[in-house]
Amino acid sequence: MWHKASTCDFAIARLRHLRRKIGLLALAVVCATPVEIGASGGSKDWIVLENCRLIPNPANDGDSFHASAGAKEYIFRLYLVDAPETDEMTPGRLVEQAKYFGISAPQAIEVGQAAKEFTREKLSQPFIAFTHMSDALGQSRLERFYAFVQTNEGDLGEQLVRNGLARIHGYKAAPPGLRNSRVELQKLQLFEQQARQEKIGAWGLTVGRLNIHAENQSGFSFFIPAEKPRSRATPAIPFSSPKPGASVPFRSAPNPSRSHGKAKTPLGKIDVNTATEKELTTVPGIGHVMAARIIAARPFRSADDLRRVSGIGDKKYAEIRPYFQ
Repeated sequence: MWHKASTCDFAIARLRHLRRKIGLLALAVVCATPVEIGASGGSKDWIVLENCRLIPNPANDGDSFHASAGAKEYIFRLYLVDAPETDEMTPGRLVEQAKYFGISAPQAIEVGQAAKEFTREKLSQPFIAFTHMSDALGQSRLERFYAFVQTNEGDLGEQLVRNGLARIHGYKAAPPGLRNSRVELQKLQLFEQQARQEKIGAWGLTVGRLNIHAENQSGFSFFIPAEKPRSRATPAIPFSSPKPGASVPFRSAPNPSRSHGKAKTPLGKIDVNTATEKELTTVPGIGHVMAARIIAARPFRSADDLRRVSGIGDKKYAEIRPYFQ
């Protein structure tokens, strides 16, 4: 009798163990199932929204703002740059921003307000947004998307950094037409260095130069995505067709009848240490990306030092050297 009872108890215990194991396995399967929480990944290709217009909103600031494109409303957040907060709602972030510029938290709010006004002014005319529709989070009922925003003067993020109104910080992405963000980050670092030297924006707040703008308001990037092959029946987009990795003048339409301007660049006339980006790009073989690299590598002892710029090999050097003093 004892043996039978023990066998029965063992069978019942074994059955309970199996049920528990099956239950845990089912739970593990449920927990391992991916849960879709929205289209945070966005589009693989760049979505170009032209003729965007700023929508006044109390929540707008230097790097994040409401805008319309056609009948739709969006909130855009700039890639790569971060303007200071305009209030004390996020004290931890505000302290971090103040530390970056070497100022106090209340002073950082002043910079944030100046950045907000700067962006409002720059976006008073229609602009272009390049976005992957990647979710930039936020507390609004509307989704917020990361974007590169292009005004009629060039990239807005670069303009903010050049005027000392934003730090280099935030979500990284390769700008349209470029393979990675490295070149753009180098250009932003150059603009920040110039703003520091001129003591403008946040870098000059303690000496009363918060609202003093940059001496040179040029050289800002005009991005466009690399084009996909089109059939002959497909109308051309209203930009010139760049090589991948290049940036082009704003809304520059191709003109086959026009002669190539670079052919007229005088030999031996360009000063490698003082030439602007525009002057550098008149040299055959130097585009906006290479010009930014040359500017970032300054100063040079002579134009012979162009060899040490990334991307300039023997062949490229031999091609461009005759144009420099």
